[in-house]
Amino acid sequence: MNSDIDPYEMRAGVPDVATFRRLRTASGMSDRPAAAVAAGLPNTWFGVTVDFGGAPVGMGRIIGDGGVIYQIVDVCVLPEHQGRGLGKRIMARLTAELERRAEKGAYVSLIADGEAHRLYAQYGFVGTAPASVGMHRLV
Repeated sequence: MNSDIDPYEMRAGVPDVATFRRLRTASGMSDRPAAAVAAGLPNTWFGVTVDFGGAPVGMGRIIGDGGVIYQIVDVCVLPEHQGRGLGKRIMARLTAELERRAEKGAYVSLIADGEAHRLYAQYGFVGTAPASVGMHRLV
C-alpha cells in the first residue's frame, strides 16, 4: 500500500494488551481485564490492525474452534478515524480470510452494536431473529 495515497496500513495480527484495551474503550466499547486480554489474544484465529502513522487506530479479530464455529469480535476504529471506510476494510479482510481458510458450511456469528448491523449486512450477515436470539452472560 502506498502511504502517499493511503495513510492507513492494515496488517495481520493482534495488538498488544494495552493497545487492545485502549482501542476498545476509546471506540466506546467496554474494557476487558488485562489478564483476560493477555490470555485471550493468543487464541485469535485471525486478526487485523489498522495503523495510521505507525500507531494502531483500528482492529478486528476472528475467534473460534478452527472448524465449525467462528465469531467476529472486537471490530473497532477510533472515533477520529471513523467515516473513512476503515470498518469496511477490516470486515473485508476478516471475511476474505474466512472464505480462504474456513471449511464450507462453517457458522460465523457476531454481535452488532447500534447501527453496526448496516456494516455487517454488506458482508452477508443477517439477523437471526425470530428463529434464534443472541444471548450473553457475564461471569
